[in-house]
Amino acid sequence: MIFLAIATVVLMGINLRVGVVSASALFNDLQNLQGYGAFISATLPTIPVLCFAVAGSVTVWVTRKIGLERAMLLAILLLTIGLSLRAVESTAMLIAGTIISMSGLAVCNVSLPSFVRKHFPERTSLLTSTYTICMSLGAAVASAVAVPIAQQLSSPLLGLAVWAVLALIAVIPMVPIAIKSKKPAAVKAVKHHSPWPLLATRNGLLITGLFTVQALLVYSIVSWLPSMLVSRGMNSATAGLMLGILQFISIPAIALVMSIASRPRLLRTAFMIATGSSLVGFLSLPILPTNLSIISVVFLGIGFTVFPLVMLSISRSGESVEASAAMSTLAQTVGYLVAAAGPFVLGLLASALGGWTLPMWLLLGFAVAQLLLAYLLSSGVPRRAALEPVDSE
Repeated sequence: MIFLAIATVVLMGINLRVGVVSASALFNDLQNLQGYGAFISATLPTIPVLCFAVAGSVTVWVTRKIGLERAMLLAILLLTIGLSLRAVESTAMLIAGTIISMSGLAVCNVSLPSFVRKHFPERTSLLTSTYTICMSLGAAVASAVAVPIAQQLSSPLLGLAVWAVLALIAVIPMVPIAIKSKKPAAVKAVKHHSPWPLLATRNGLLITGLFTVQALLVYSIVSWLPSMLVSRGMNSATAGLMLGILQFISIPAIALVMSIASRPRLLRTAFMIATGSSLVGFLSLPILPTNLSIISVVFLGIGFTVFPLVMLSISRSGESVEASAAMSTLAQTVGYLVAAAGPFVLGLLASALGGWTLPMWLLLGFAVAQLLLAYLLSSGVPRRAALEPVDSE
């Protein structure tokens, strides 16, 4: 069963961003095909973040009713179905498929840290690194090949829907795990942890604040970097490739930063490397010419390692799996709800101004806030390399 659990972590990780970034690289082509206006254009990249907030808020309740593993199986099935619906040539079905698939993805986002802690209580740093690296790898490949695949299929909609196959593969190891998991009656006996009282704690506020800012930065870049580069003269295929390179850069960066973070007294160092690199990336993006965009992309890729560091902090934040799940729910519900304003407002602002210069400078301001929050958080979270073992039954 341990190998199935590892396969689940790997395959879930690969799927965590594929459905989002594959759409980002195709936004211009989708708008040309469907003919929708600026409002729908700004709404589409906002839907995933809103779904992460709304669907994520019910994850604790769902897992309490049917169990963690069964909730994850249901989530990956929703992801598969939703991605498949995006093949239909209709703006309404594009939106509906995005809502369904991203709702499933939201449950995966919230549940995966708890799954890691439950099945690998002494290896939280290693398995957190594993699924975040897989997430970056999946996102990198999807970003780089989304446009070529759509061109081969002669449809950006089919270019979106093809990723349902990858989600379907992730169902395979989850089925036996879900079957052998606890019955709902047994789950009811588990102590319930409400996430909302955590907002009254220093750790809860800082984790939620940092998660919010990093989510706003990550999803603004994931949603709009290709459009930013296209507006400055780069072709869509190369712009998508740049987003893919950004994701590829984050893979070795995650391995390095998480290795540093797992050592005693070096969590703050890891956070400063990640947030400092992000700051440099956002500072250079509006300054450097387009042919030097690779420099900004490299630093932004290193900056993407803030996410696994926050997830590691969440995994270490509670005295039990349920407490960690409550912190995860709080951070992701509030964080994604607030962060959804980023892609939406930036998209409308760029449409109104006819360019991305001001939105880029606004992102720089949030990068400064991210660094400050990370500095404060890393002075108050546990610095041990791993959690004490907990009951995985």
